[in-house]
Amino acid sequence: MEVQGYKPLKYSLCLEPKGQGYAIAEEDLSQERLDASDSFKHITSSYSNVKYYDTVSRGLFRPDWEHNPLESSLSQVPKIYKQPEDLKRTLGSVTQYHVLDVGDRAPVKLPQQMKPADLPGRNGEDLVSFLYYLREADPDRFGVILDTLKAAFPGFETLGFPPVAAGMLAMTWKETYFSSPLYMHQLSEGTLRFLWLISLLQSRKFSTITMLDEPEVSLHPELLSLLADLFREASKRTQIIVATHSDRLVRFLKPEEVLVMDIDEEGHATAQWADTLDLDAWLEEYSLDEVWRLGRMGGRS
Repeated sequence: MEVQGYKPLKYSLCLEPKGQGYAIAEEDLSQERLDASDSFKHITSSYSNVKYYDTVSRGLFRPDWEHNPLESSLSQVPKIYKQPEDLKRTLGSVTQYHVLDVGDRAPVKLPQQMKPADLPGRNGEDLVSFLYYLREADPDRFGVILDTLKAAFPGFETLGFPPVAAGMLAMTWKETYFSSPLYMHQLSEGTLRFLWLISLLQSRKFSTITMLDEPEVSLHPELLSLLADLFREASKRTQIIVATHSDRLVRFLKPEEVLVMDIDEEGHATAQWADTLDLDAWLEEYSLDEVWRLGRMGGRS
């Protein structure tokens, strides 16, 4: 983690199997000094031998409070130094989004409160609120969403927000092919999921790390090219991590954007960037998704 005016923080965590669970074998939080060859240690631990830097005695000492060995030492760091606290807050703000629920009574299909909302919600429970608030507070960013929808769906015109009760809004989808707008429950699963995804990716209030699980579900292949571009734009504001088994999505990514997860002969999980797999000769004749299907990248586990 970068620290303004100082060397970056470096954090490492090593787990190993223990009984039916895991043990924290090693954990280290350090920071190189500007004027010294050795690193400054905020935390260093090996199994039960845990030490934190003490500001009073200016050295590493075992904690004098009850330390939980099943939790990371970072999660229990005292509020002494700003940098470890910032790192803990960064890791704690990770947000994971699974495939959007689009069932008959899904929140995304129901009227929602007229309120300020910075995100559309993990289940789309604030999608209407978010888009309405975005239209009023940030019309340029709302316009980007409309332009994306027009690029994805040639017949699309605009979104409407009719009130349905005191303080409650519905959302409508207007197309040139229909004289009357469509309501959320009338839209296809793929359309709803794409609308939710592009709304999420246009938010200015991302957590530090945003994880998306199989965002390609229900989406037409042509929409995945737009989605890949939106990932790149959003990655300027958050660390985007996407889990996918879709060769269709991989087709629109670059090798340096693809991290191949696999399992080695000993059963250990491995991760390797696709641009380190010596694929140049293959990519002269095949697209990245075809190289994957040919088995040249691994990632079958």
